[in-house]
Amino acid sequence: MDKLLEQIKKGTVWAFPGGIHPPQQKSLSNSASITRLPLPDKLIVALKQHIGANGKLLVEKGQHVLKGQPLTEPAANWSVPVHAPSSGVVTDIAPMPSAHPSALPELSVIIEPDGKDEWVALNKNKNPAELSHDELINIIHQAGISGMGGAGFPTYVKADTKQPIEFLIVNAVECEPYITADDVLMREHAKEVIQGIEIMQQLLNPTLCIVGIEDNKPEAIAAMKQAAEHNSKIIIQTVPTIYPSGGEKQLIKLLTNREVPSIGIPADIGILVHNTGTLFAVQQAVYEGKPLIERIVTVTGNTIHKPGNVWTLLGTEIKHLLDCQGFSPVPQQSVVMGGPMMGFTLPTVRIGIVKTTNCILAPDHKELAEPGPEKACIRCSACADACPASLLPQQLQWFAKSKEYDKLQEHNLFDCIECGACAYVCPSEIPLVQYYRIAKVEIKEQQAEKIKADRAKERFDARKERLEREQEERQNRHKRKPAAKSADEKQKVAEALARVKNKSDNGDEKSAVAAAIARAKAKKQQGEELEPDNSEVAKERALRKEQARKYKEQKSQTDESAETAPVDDKKSAVAAAIARAKAKKAAQANEEPQNDAPADDKKSAVAAAIARAKAKKAAQALDNAEQSTNEAPQSDAPVDDKKAAVAAAIARAKAKKAAKALEEAEQTTSEEPQTDAPVDDKKAAVAAAIARAKAKKAAKALEDTEQTQLQVDSAAPKSAESNTDDSSDLINADKPKSADDKKKAAVAAAIARAKAKKLQKEGNNQS
Repeated sequence: MDKLLEQIKKGTVWAFPGGIHPPQQKSLSNSASITRLPLPDKLIVALKQHIGANGKLLVEKGQHVLKGQPLTEPAANWSVPVHAPSSGVVTDIAPMPSAHPSALPELSVIIEPDGKDEWVALNKNKNPAELSHDELINIIHQAGISGMGGAGFPTYVKADTKQPIEFLIVNAVECEPYITADDVLMREHAKEVIQGIEIMQQLLNPTLCIVGIEDNKPEAIAAMKQAAEHNSKIIIQTVPTIYPSGGEKQLIKLLTNREVPSIGIPADIGILVHNTGTLFAVQQAVYEGKPLIERIVTVTGNTIHKPGNVWTLLGTEIKHLLDCQGFSPVPQQSVVMGGPMMGFTLPTVRIGIVKTTNCILAPDHKELAEPGPEKACIRCSACADACPASLLPQQLQWFAKSKEYDKLQEHNLFDCIECGACAYVCPSEIPLVQYYRIAKVEIKEQQAEKIKADRAKERFDARKERLEREQEERQNRHKRKPAAKSADEKQKVAEALARVKNKSDNGDEKSAVAAAIARAKAKKQQGEELEPDNSEVAKERALRKEQARKYKEQKSQTDESAETAPVDDKKSAVAAAIARAKAKKAAQANEEPQNDAPADDKKSAVAAAIARAKAKKAAQALDNAEQSTNEAPQSDAPVDDKKAAVAAAIARAKAKKAAKALEEAEQTTSEEPQTDAPVDDKKAAVAAAIARAKAKKAAKALEDTEQTQLQVDSAAPKSAESNTDDSSDLINADKPKSADDKKKAAVAAAIARAKAKKLQKEGNNQS
């Protein structure tokens, strides 16, 4: 750092790449002093004359304003106000053509001056050193000062930077041909410029301030050195005349040998650059209290009879400047705002002067010839050699024509300062800078659209997330668990569960199921996850399966015993007799006296005796049927197997029906003498009648059984005769079937005899 300071103080200057030497043409306008124009008929003050947002409008149509009165106030970041250049009446507030190559309309305030040029009250400061940092920044901000070298960056933003600044550089190079506004400003107002520099030193506290001036301005150099003699931290440095040495990055390289990074700003490397005209405006705002309402404009060109520099109120129409300086247009005359290298041709001269306007050039056709038709690139590399930013202009032009914006950014298109050096040296007369400007605009539009799309997507995602969250909250409101139960409610639930459990232990199948349901309901009330308890049902199902298994085993054993039973008729009869004896013995052992209860009515006793007699008669008839059944299988005649089986089945059904009738009669008879209460005569008679009817029904059933047995006996000989007439083949085919059916008939007969014996036993018990 110390070595660099020593080199700078010695006057060392470093070179930057590229650069050209176009004709200067500065002598046309720098030989005369600065003049002041008469008041124009109207002032067109654009609301936006800087980089940043528009201010908030403070005036309305028809309002009278004073010179220096604010027309807008800051409303957003990087927003600075504009002021009335002269006193007068606001005649209109409307969009007007802007100071831009497109001349797109910008909202403007149109003022008709009243000729009085009356100022508002001004706040002057004789000793700015007594003002605080914030007070100085506020003065600069409210004065509406922005960069007057061409960019229009708000000065208060630069002055209030939080980054440490080592070098404050004053750009007084003014390298573009024809322009001499800064030159004459330094000649005539060097003291005010130095005071502006000292105000910035107070704000930024830099290590050193370097004022760079081209060596083609000796009068300005001398004036500035004289004005800065008292301040050792201000160095007036002379730089060689080469275009574009007035570029910000190129001037930093010239004076400090430092390079600003790509897509970076000078403050990133501890350097801040201000224009001479900007510093003069700062001095006027702080010392005199004047806002930025006028500036020096160079009016020059071969068509201007009185070229020179004039103090011009902001908003003055360009036509007024040309007329005041003796403009003599030529056919197809062009008027350029700015210099021949970086300026642009105006579509109309009815445009107001803005804060960044430093020159109005009105050349003739010899001075600034019309460019010829564009030819093909010959790849001479002259443009690359002249580029002060070390870019590849021909490559950028190809990408711009094919709209390959990604590759343009990869090749650092935005490092281009649009100095025009490449187009100046191009032998094919390709308007390279125009391609770059259009590509930059389109890329910025794409980036703006992308930002809008990203913001829209963020809003959409936020809305979607909000809707999902609200839907989830609505669903959760319905899924909320019930409030915690009190101790009394919990006790009641526990008691209910205990009762259900006791009932389940002492009850039957229904109580077990009910207990399971009760437990499920209780768990549901407590908000627990339900798992059905099927243990009781499973036990009952297992018990039923076990009973079914045992029943199948008994049935299979019975079938086996029936199949293995002797088919011999005599043996079957013996077995039936043994069974009847055992059944009779069991009946006698279980017989209980049923006549203990005294009969209160004589008629009731008689009716009961009659009923018992009929029951005995029915039992005897059943016994006869049994004997007939026993005799049936002893017949020697061959029996038709199928008919015999059918008859046996019918006999069994009728025997079962008779047994049921006898049992009902027995019940009726046994119920009569067991009543302890005295029986009414009429009721006893009814009971006796019922008993007689049931006995009669049982007797009829026995008669049907006897008839069926007789039919079985008579069917045997007929079947034998029928079988005799059949052919020998049919007889042989029926023989094995006859043996099986006989076996089944014997079993059926044995079962019928057992049931008959049982009925007989019950009849004896009744008697």
